[in-house]
Amino acid sequence: MKNQSTKNINYIIGILIILGLITRLLPHQPNFTPIGAIAIFGALYLPKKYAIIIPIITMIISDLFIGLYSWQIMAAVYGSFIIMGLLGLWARKNKNLGKIAGATLLGSIIFFLVTNASVWAFGTMYPHSVSGLLESYYMALPFFRNSLLGDIFYTTILVGAVEAVYYIKSKKASLIETLF
Repeated sequence: MKNQSTKNINYIIGILIILGLITRLLPHQPNFTPIGAIAIFGALYLPKKYAIIIPIITMIISDLFIGLYSWQIMAAVYGSFIIMGLLGLWARKNKNLGKIAGATLLGSIIFFLVTNASVWAFGTMYPHSVSGLLESYYMALPFFRNSLLGDIFYTTILVGAVEAVYYIKSKKASLIETLF
């Protein structure tokens, strides 16, 4: 039984990594990718260590194709996805729609705040002043919109699919119990 469970987990991990790679490598709206949703999903349904590992592996592989950039900014991006995984672990305890939605929303906001502060602090696009920081946040609002919409969309799809399977399985079990 354990061997089948391990195979299922490996299959799901493979699907999540492929989904993340494809959506990052194919043309898409900027920041409309499932990486944050994969972190939350992994934390909700897979063994805990995968909440952190899966999005980071996906980012490393896809960044090798897309191109590497400032290590400080990359650390902020990767760290933000780790935080999203930790939020998913928090939501896993007494899992419900409100906690999942809250983790998704908070993760998107943290990603926006951390990564744009990093672009401001370590980049050359904005003056290193309070007005420069505010300008970096203002200019990144379209990216935040896409991140938020992507996180909501992909979290809904991933979590909804698993919950639908759980629901169908429970209904089949109830039907079988009723018949016998």
